[in-house]
Amino acid sequence: AYPHLNVKIHGTNAGLTAAKDGATHQMFEDLSLMREIPGMTVLYPCDANETREAVAAMLAHEGPVYLRTDHTPAEVVTNRIPSYHFEIGKAVTLREGEDVTIIATGLMVQQALLAALALAEESIRARVLDMHTIKPLDREAVIRAARETGAIVTVEEHSINGGLGGAVAEVVVENCPVPVKRIGMQDVFGRSGAAQELLDFYGLNAEHIVCAVKKIIEKKQKCEAAVFRAETA
Repeated sequence: AYPHLNVKIHGTNAGLTAAKDGATHQMFEDLSLMREIPGMTVLYPCDANETREAVAAMLAHEGPVYLRTDHTPAEVVTNRIPSYHFEIGKAVTLREGEDVTIIATGLMVQQALLAALALAEESIRARVLDMHTIKPLDREAVIRAARETGAIVTVEEHSINGGLGGAVAEVVVENCPVPVKRIGMQDVFGRSGAAQELLDFYGLNAEHIVCAVKKIIEKKQKCEAAVFRAETA
């Protein structure tokens, strides 16, 4: 990294998808560690289609790149977007919405979409961003989401410290402060079990995202009410 060599690193079986291998084989800090290295590009695709695109982009990119992939098969969702195009540093909008933005990466993108569908049934319009590049983060997409929807929920199969949630929060607090909720692994080690059981145990599923979105919207409304009272006082 120091001489900015053209080295490509692939980290697989990331997060809870190491499953029954247990805590000794589960890595929740890799995105954070790689983000801290100057000049390092960090990618985390959400499905097979995006992984192919990410590998091609990684090989074409001059400089060190870290690519993270999961062990658990994931439903292909990027093929639902006719204009889908993978570009390092550019988020993909999978669903439009004005009430809240869900920013997800990797395996959690599918759960974010399921959550958005459930929220739509309650007339909550959630924007869903596939943030396949953790570094360089798409700052413009994050700032636009903050300004246009007023609340953000991040979802990742990684520690909430230093990963996607941390990166998004840094941009929001410096540019357009709005309520942000980070969903991911707390400051804990993992445990053994089937992948889906572990994801459910740690709240990395659509149901938990829906609950988090409702709470962050309530917080958003309280903030807006407080601002209104201050302006009219």
